[in-house]
Amino acid sequence: MSAPDPTVAFRRARREDVPAIVALLADDTIAVQRDAELAEHAPGDAISDYVRAFEAIDLDPRNFLLVAEQHGTIVGTLQLTYIPSLSRRGSERAQVEAVRVHRDLRGRGLGKRMMEWAIDRARERGCRLVQLTTDKRRTDAHRFYAGLGFESSHEGMKLKL
Repeated sequence: MSAPDPTVAFRRARREDVPAIVALLADDTIAVQRDAELAEHAPGDAISDYVRAFEAIDLDPRNFLLVAEQHGTIVGTLQLTYIPSLSRRGSERAQVEAVRVHRDLRGRGLGKRMMEWAIDRARERGCRLVQLTTDKRRTDAHRFYAGLGFESSHEGMKLKL
């Protein structure tokens, strides 16, 4: 496995990134099977729906939509959401959603770097748990998340911090 390209930078997503993010989401067979909107429409057909969702995420201080950018191209994304909770002594938990890496960069460490970034942000914020869910058919993803320390403790996966 080659080292991740140091020219990949992480930043908060911007409105103009929405089509590229939707394209990453749509480049996934399982997601398309699960999400009829991705299957029925090209990203441009329903872009106003995605922009509306992006704006809600972007305005919410408990959400962060990350993009990984390489040479001006969006090559990865994930959403990090902080959830207040009464469990775990009233601590927040971080929920990771919609992790995607461009097909040409998979297996090169970018997904690991993105997840480590999300875990670091959760620690900095004082979260005591990072959680995610992954489709049962994603056996490669299960190994990937387990390699980062996540445990299959429920139907989702959790990492104690």
